[in-house]
Amino acid sequence: MRKMLVAAGFAALVGVAGCDSKPPPAPEAAAPAAPKSTARMQQFYAGQDQIESVESGSISLGPNGLNLEAKGVAAGAGYVNAGFMRRIYAAPPKDGVYEMDVVADKPAAGAAGPTPIEVKGAWEAYPKERLKGIRFMTKTNSVVAMLPG
Repeated sequence: MRKMLVAAGFAALVGVAGCDSKPPPAPEAAAPAAPKSTARMQQFYAGQDQIESVESGSISLGPNGLNLEAKGVAAGAGYVNAGFMRRIYAAPPKDGVYEMDVVADKPAAGAAGPTPIEVKGAWEAYPKERLKGIRFMTKTNSVVAMLPG
C-alpha cells in the first residue's frame, strides 16, 4: 500500500510540474556563417605580414596576364614591398574566386596609426579557364573583385 501511495504521489508531482511550464524560447536566427576557405596561406617571409584592412580591389586583363590592385590600410607608416601572395589550393575553388593575401614588410620601428597603402601586382600564369574573380584577404576583412567581361 505504501509503495502505491509513493508511486501515485510521484506521478502527481510529475504531472503538475509539466502543466505550468512554458515552451522553450525559439532560437534567434543566427547570422549566416562566412564561407569557409578551402585554401591555406603561404608562409610569409621574415617581417612580412598582412595589412590591416582592404577598402577596394580591382583586376584587369593586361598583355602579360592579370593586373591586380588593392587599396587598404596598414597598421602604421613605413610598410614597404607591398604585394600579393596567392593562397594554396588542393583543388580549384568551386566558385572560381581565388584568394590572395595582401602583404607588406613591417617597418623596424615606426609610428603606430592607420596609414593608407596602395598595392599593385601582376599574375602572369593565372588559370584562364577557371578564374572568375579574386578575393583580396587582410587581417580584418576581404574584398572580392570579379574578372571583367
